[in-house]
Amino acid sequence: MPTTYTPQLAAEYQQLFDSCLIKEAKYPEIDSILAKIVAGRARYETIASTTKVPWYFTGIVHSLECNGKFTTHLHNGDPLTARTVKVPAGFPKTGTPPFTWEASAIDALKLQKLDQWTDWSLPATLFQLERYNGFGYRPRGINSPYLWSYSNHYTKGKFTADGIFDANAISKQCGAAVLLRRMSERQLAVIGELDIITQIKTFGAQVAFAPNTYNGKAEQLQKLLNRVGLPLRVDGKAGRNTSDAYYSIAKKYLRGDTKR
Repeated sequence: MPTTYTPQLAAEYQQLFDSCLIKEAKYPEIDSILAKIVAGRARYETIASTTKVPWYFTGIVHSLECNGKFTTHLHNGDPLTARTVKVPAGFPKTGTPPFTWEASAIDALKLQKLDQWTDWSLPATLFQLERYNGFGYRPRGINSPYLWSYSNHYTKGKFTADGIFDANAISKQCGAAVLLRRMSERQLAVIGELDIITQIKTFGAQVAFAPNTYNGKAEQLQKLLNRVGLPLRVDGKAGRNTSDAYYSIAKKYLRGDTKR
């Protein structure tokens, strides 16, 4: 199991993110989760001012570990009225219950040494999200549902309790990488390689509707649209499907499209 972040891991995370397709039926639920995360942004940014951990990282972990509740420990979702009971147990080590959410959250992030982490590129962020939950799925050849549930990269297999794995159990919780993917699509968070939407709009503004003519920029646009879960044939010909996909992001059709 990985203990260090390597170029090989970075390439794996990037490839998985680039080829991630969100299950269409899950979009309403995912957008509802994101609304809750965005509503708590001010509190996550307060934590960021102390730990330097990006607000969206804390928000995603808070959603997965605590269902977005500010009455529970970021460590594992246990109530703030006492120290944690589940793994990791007995935290925060200092202070007296009940704890404030902020004090506990800072303790949780420092416990993972995230306040000392400086690489918040997309692959490194995914590494830390998987590390937060643990690498126990890797020896089983399963992409962690903690990252990839609700996408084409996860089917089944889940730890139903600490140390208890069920090969047929299916996660009913949206994965962290999928939340990041949707944040990218909606431009709720822009970090390094996540800023695909800006690139789509830039290339789209330079591409004319031309179903029968190859255009290098149209080919690049098609590749970018594929990366945000809008599957297109990458042939460099900007026809009906390409223009419709571009509209779903930019809210306008390609130049020269009669639908404009």
